[in-house]
Formats: sequence, C-alpha cells, structure tokens
Amino acid sequence: MSPLRIAVLGTMGADPFAGMAWMHLQLAGGLLRLGHDVRYVETTSSWPYDALQGTRVNDSQYTLAYLSRITAPFGMGERWAWRRSWDDGAWFGPAASDADEWLASTDLVFNVSGATQLKWNGFRCGRMVLLGTDPVTDELHYAAGDEYRVANVDAHDAVVTYGENIGTPRSPLPPLPRLVARTRQPVLMDMWNAGPPTREVFTTVGNWRQDGKDEVFQGRPLRWSKHHEFLKFIDVPRRSGQTVELATNVTPDARRAEAALSDAGNPHQIRGASNLEADAWQQLHEGGWTIADGPALSLDPFSYRDYITSSRGEFTVAREFNVVPRTAWFSERSACYLAAGRPVVTQDTGFSDVLPTGEGLFAFDTAEEAIEAIREINADYPRHARAARAIAHDWFRAEVVLAKLLQDLGA
Repeated sequence: MSPLRIAVLGTMGADPFAGMAWMHLQLAGGLLRLGHDVRYVETTSSWPYDALQGTRVNDSQYTLAYLSRITAPFGMGERWAWRRSWDDGAWFGPAASDADEWLASTDLVFNVSGATQLKWNGFRCGRMVLLGTDPVTDELHYAAGDEYRVANVDAHDAVVTYGENIGTPRSPLPPLPRLVARTRQPVLMDMWNAGPPTREVFTTVGNWRQDGKDEVFQGRPLRWSKHHEFLKFIDVPRRSGQTVELATNVTPDARRAEAALSDAGNPHQIRGASNLEADAWQQLHEGGWTIADGPALSLDPFSYRDYITSSRGEFTVAREFNVVPRTAWFSERSACYLAAGRPVVTQDTGFSDVLPTGEGLFAFDTAEEAIEAIREINADYPRHARAARAIAHDWFRAEVVLAKLLQDLGA
C-alpha cells in the first residue's frame, strides 16, 4: 500500500481530558506507525477549556501548551495544527503554516465523533469519514429526520462505527447511510506495558450523572447517564469481596457525607467536585466502593495511564444507550486496561458477539454473573492478566485494527 495523507480531525484541544487524548492519539499514532503521512488537525468553534482556571476561556495559551506536551510521545509532536476558529481563524502548531493546503490534498479525513463541521466552514479536504466513536444518538436522530443531524452526516463520504453489531441482525438500531466499516478502538500496545499492579483494588473511571441526553427507542426510554446502571450493580463489590474504586465527580454534599463517615470511624477519601450526590456516595460506600477524584486524574493522559496500570482490574457498567440496542460498543478505556494486562469485567453491550470472553475479559448481564467473574479472576489472577493482554494484542492492537479499517475503506 502506498502511503496515504491522512488527517485525524478532533477536539482534544478544546476538551483536554485524558480519555480524549488517548482516543485521538492512539488513532493518529497507529496510522503513523503504518507508514502514512498523518496529522492531527483541530478546527472547532468551541472555546477551549483551561484546566488551571477550571473553565472555558477566550484564550489559547493552555490549549497550545497541552497539545505540544501530549502529542510528542505518540510521534505526533511535529504533526499537529490547531485553529482558533471562534476568533480570528489563525492556525497554530508545528504544522500550521500549510494546514489549509494540506487538508485540501488529503486522501482521508477521519472526523472523530463527527464533531467538526469542516466543509460547512468552507474548507476543502479529501474523503471525509465520520468515525462514530459513541453510537446511538446519530443513528436515532438521523432516522427521525433531524435536520441538523442529517446535514452533518450527509457531509461525509463514508461512515465507520465502533458499534460492531450496528447494521447486522444482532442489533435493531438503524444504521447510518454510507456505513462501510465496523471497527474498534485502536491501542498502542507498547504504551501500556506495565508490571504487576501496585494496588489490590479494581477501578474504573467515568461520570456518575449526565442529564439531558436521554432518547426514546422502540417506544421505551433509553438513558444516557451511567448512574442508572451503576445502581443496578451497586452491591457487586461487597458481595464479591473485591473493593472497587470509582474515579468520578463529587459534590460538596458528598464531601460532607464522607466527613460524617470518617467521624463515625469509617475513613474514606474523596477528592474532586461535581456530580456525585451524598446519597449516592452513601449507597456506593455500603456496596463496597471507594471514590477517587476523576477530574484530577483525567487532566493528564499519563497520570490517567498510571491510574489504570496501578489497578488490579476493571469492573464497570455501560450506558443503557448501548446495552439495550446491543450495539457491541466497547469502551476505549476498557481496551486500555486489557492492554496493560488488567482483566476487565464489564456490562455486555453485545460485544460478547464479536470479542472473546470468559478469560481476561468478562461480559455480564446480571449481578451474579459479575460477582462470579470477579471471583474467577481472583482465583487465578496471573492467568487472567495474561489473557487480558493477549486479547488486546490480538483484537485491539492499532496496527491490526487500522490496517483492516483502511482496507474496508478501500484506501
């Protein structure tokens, strides 16, 4: 295959959080390792988030320093350009000088999550591919004829999705038009090399509550916020005998609940501030969970990696969004746990149809299945750790995943 000129079009500067960084840069870095001419390009109308100030700002100082720091370890240090779209439209970064011309001559532009309206802003570019990293909303709104969603999807020449069951008899979700490939999150295996875990806890990372994104599917509510699913399995840690730590957002009320528990002789440490209510913290505590500061560890991709590699494994849930329509979506974070050799126990979204489970990776529908999986891992941890790493190598390794994706795209 001749080298291609490929743009990864994303939003990790406007939203400088660890999960976003790994999602974009393992994609870009993996394509680069396949021998292609790859750049990360960002041109959105969003004001960037400044983590030092804790707010969005009309300023590019934090964003540019952040992008410069995180791109280098992925081989992308001289291969990025960021446009101050909300203001004067100026380009910044090592690849800024010819960004417009370079985009116009690309062979492929991967629009991550379809989050950038490139053609609407008057840019010329090569073949536009909508990389659907978080399916369901686009599919439902397009099928309903939502004017904005239809126009945004139709601006792309091809669609690929992380929902590997979408467009097959295994999922009733209506696929987007021009769906040409189903894929999964690429992982750079060497960046997740790790020794044995340094902690005995299972962990996971995610927001507790996110309101306002619910949908209706086949006449029933389809809920976005993960707290609905966490509550269904809240006693799994206690019943399995395995402490699980949830790195998430915490409210001042939850801090007061923590203080009350500490005063009662049950010391716990919560750091952070946002959306975990005091009553939810109480339920989590009684269910065998501990809480960590999700926002703090998510501000740096390498601190986030250290958190994952320190863990014994991951126990987590999925959004009802993906569970009910069985999209087979799989968390990129969970793929990173596997790459680090950390076993994963996660709620089944239909991914058990397309990935090996039962050793290193366990899918569950019920609390009893989750409890049994955790106990099985702990009964022979070395075997399941090796299996986790092997699954990542065989099923998520960037060089394999992306070579197939390009082949499916006919590139």
